Amino acid sequence: MYGASSQLRSLVELTRRGTITAVAEALGYTPGGISQQLAALERSTGVELLRRVGRRVELTDEGLTLARYAERILTTEAEALEALAGGRGDVGGVLRVGLFATVAADLLPLALRRTGEVLPGLTVRSRDMDVDEVYDAVASGGVDLAIGLDYPDVPIPRDPALRMLRLYRERFALAVPAGSMKGTASAQEGTASMRGVEVISLADTADLPWILPPEDSYYGRAVRTACRRAGVEPVVEHEVTDTAATLALVEAGVGVSTVTDLMLRLRRSRFDVVPLRETVERHIVVVFRAQAEHRPTVAALVDVLRTVARPRDGDGDAGRQQSA
Repeated sequence: MYGASSQLRSLVELTRRGTITAVAEALGYTPGGISQQLAALERSTGVELLRRVGRRVELTDEGLTLARYAERILTTEAEALEALAGGRGDVGGVLRVGLFATVAADLLPLALRRTGEVLPGLTVRSRDMDVDEVYDAVASGGVDLAIGLDYPDVPIPRDPALRMLRLYRERFALAVPAGSMKGTASAQEGTASMRGVEVISLADTADLPWILPPEDSYYGRAVRTACRRAGVEPVVEHEVTDTAATLALVEAGVGVSTVTDLMLRLRRSRFDVVPLRETVERHIVVVFRAQAEHRPTVAALVDVLRTVARPRDGDGDAGRQQSA
């Protein structure tokens, strides 16, 4: 049953991602392993599901037809397993969790410690992935649930088959080279010392060099959207996706970037933090399939994540001035 499920999941994922390599990255296999699964599926069905076009493969009409039915099969299988788990009321077994690097370094250790205390029968297996991929990983069944990011300015497209719950929110501030602006708070001092500091508007950043992810990322689009709403187009001199690398570049004095408390905890840095006049936020969210909402293991882990994240929601925002 599970071998066939893996083959069908690979087929469905190929319709979403288009290449064997992308499917392998999404599901945690090697490209050769995915090719073997699809070849086995062709043998078992007796029809050609793939054809080679140059150096790529594409689905035949029969492959597309099977992929449509495969989605229904996988959904029904998941519903059956979740119904059985719900009937037993078990809170045990294995859950696969997808998450991005910053949360893996910050929230995951707290969640695993809490899980061990209150859910000793539950094993959590985590997988680090690109933050923009976690939503698709849940949709395709590559993971049972995932921790990701949602930006009010550029929200993730909603899928009725998935549920998304906010764990907490963070407000962005501006990270600038140390000493480049007066009235700023040191990143090492943390945001608690930011009483009465000056603020900056995105409208005032027109002549500053920026360090940002590419515009085809949710984060990159969100910051650019906020800047454009303020009437400026950010001059992006360095396109960087890695948070630690971005902070290092700000520290080196080559540009400015947006920053949150979670980012500041990732790496000790020597630069200044200036609150933004505009409200620019991101939400740390947990995503899972809709039919898993009442599955005991999923519901229990979601409760753990909400518990460990609750003290952070709205507290210590990097861009918020503290009241006197």
